[in-house]
Amino acid sequence: MKTVISIQSHVAYGYVGNRAAVFPLQRLGYDAVAVNTVQFSNHTGYGAWTGQVFTPEHIADVLDGIDARGVLPSCVAVLSGYMGDAALGQVVVGAAAQIKAANPQAVYCCDPVMGDVGRGFFVRPGIPEFMKAHAVPAADIVTPNQFELEYLTGRTVASMADALDAAAALRATGPKLVLITSLTRADAPADRIEMLADTAEGTWVVSTPRLPLDPPPNGAGDAVAALFLAHWLKTADAAQALAQAASAIYAVFQETRRLGTRELALIPAQDELVKPSEVFAAERVR
Repeated sequence: MKTVISIQSHVAYGYVGNRAAVFPLQRLGYDAVAVNTVQFSNHTGYGAWTGQVFTPEHIADVLDGIDARGVLPSCVAVLSGYMGDAALGQVVVGAAAQIKAANPQAVYCCDPVMGDVGRGFFVRPGIPEFMKAHAVPAADIVTPNQFELEYLTGRTVASMADALDAAAALRATGPKLVLITSLTRADAPADRIEMLADTAEGTWVVSTPRLPLDPPPNGAGDAVAALFLAHWLKTADAAQALAQAASAIYAVFQETRRLGTRELALIPAQDELVKPSEVFAAERVR
């Protein structure tokens, strides 16, 4: 059994953060160890919630306890998402370095959660700067959405050429693989949405229909990062991981729309996480 340590937020109700990442990792065969950076009643998109943001000392204590169980050498990846503040981010990046020291084959996948198109930044002050200066350069894989990619690179992404340039610029800061989890560009059909995976060896894009979900469910980026990481760990093939992750999340969106729920329908669509009934091929663009 291969272990992935996922350090993210947690909600009691709904599917964001670790609640959106751990179950897909488990369904794809990984022993997912959840380290929760917050515990809220529900995600903040509802406008009201209860719960607490955990201190950096609390997270470090939990990680020390996991280390004491001898888990780190069997850990093949660290996945991080929402960070409560920059001090907690330091703990997360330090944990990734510790795990990679225990297993040199392990990878750090950073989902640089900061904001989104239309919403702007929704994290505490200092987090965007920390992501740009410390977390992203330390990562092997990064999974920004389009808004986050633009912030991290200081570039506007409006075309495929823009996306390729921005992904290459982000790779130049340290990561070996950049996954753009939501790409909307002027030179693509308006009724489609894309995901793009960029490496030094090549770049691939996958396009899926844009489904009318209002409001769009929170947590999709968290689930996509977990799905992509799980498939990439199995195959080391960015194109294949991209196609599988995009196809799985599209199936989840379809089921979410069918049920008319605001939360991702991960449980009803769980078989689609493993074997999507409709697979969208990844097309090489570079």
